[in-house]
Amino acid sequence: MSNTVHFKKVALIGVGLIGGSLALDMKAKAIADEIVGVGRTRGNLDTALTLGIVDSVTQDIAEGVKGADLVIVAVPVLKVASVIEAAAAHLADGCIVTDVGSVKERLITEVTPLLGDSVSFVPAHPVAGTENSGAGAALTGLFNGRNCIVTPTDSTNQGALATITELWRAVGSRVVVMEPALHDRILSAVSHLPHVIAYALVNTVAAAGKCAEGGEETDMLSYSAGGFRDFTRIASSSPEMWADICDMNSVAIVEMIEAFQTELDALKEAIETRNMDAVKDEFNVAKSLRDELIKST
Repeated sequence: MSNTVHFKKVALIGVGLIGGSLALDMKAKAIADEIVGVGRTRGNLDTALTLGIVDSVTQDIAEGVKGADLVIVAVPVLKVASVIEAAAAHLADGCIVTDVGSVKERLITEVTPLLGDSVSFVPAHPVAGTENSGAGAALTGLFNGRNCIVTPTDSTNQGALATITELWRAVGSRVVVMEPALHDRILSAVSHLPHVIAYALVNTVAAAGKCAEGGEETDMLSYSAGGFRDFTRIASSSPEMWADICDMNSVAIVEMIEAFQTELDALKEAIETRNMDAVKDEFNVAKSLRDELIKST
């Protein structure tokens, strides 16, 4: 099936896992005539060029976005606004700017005043990824069958919205349109909280080994098996990226941490009082919900 979306020049600012994977899919489906990779680190840009993720590279934002009809900003969320600000004066009339970040409400507030009427901003978030980062982590087909949440506002250009929607559908995503605030609340629960917990769990176990009885340190992490490693896999994600997400979505994340603490306190009390019926009830509810989730995906 032929694509109904096509770009002459795409500027990809940030050639990492998400940006690089999108570029690979766009190339595979002939969605763009030219993709220019823009970034700070020459080594990563050279990797992207060697792997065929992009057609050319530059460390100069102005040079990279010149003449582009699509600019994809795939940098950590806390840096998106400053990148767009640096690019704004060099964008062609009719250019569409989009992002891939997992926080939207604050980002939209920051970015909207930076762009003139001749340029459209369409916020988007592909809900996909791995714990790896950099151009070398890019994967063809990463977005196939995954949700991509688009969060337009009342001022979003409808033609640009349709174009970005079609772009994500062309690479296999299911596009969901959502209010920015709702997006941030949902992602704080299903993505941001799990990452915070994974980081905290690794540190908790590491610290517990240093407080062993008799003052003798034990490397508890060295005894971890499949369950612990599966559960904490996402703690290998980029600390810079996840610190930025915690900053950008702090209110919603703190609310979810508090909700998790309430749930954990109830389970702790049940275990302390040896109320195993309550413990089993909690586990059974969670197992049923998890099993249903797996069946539906």
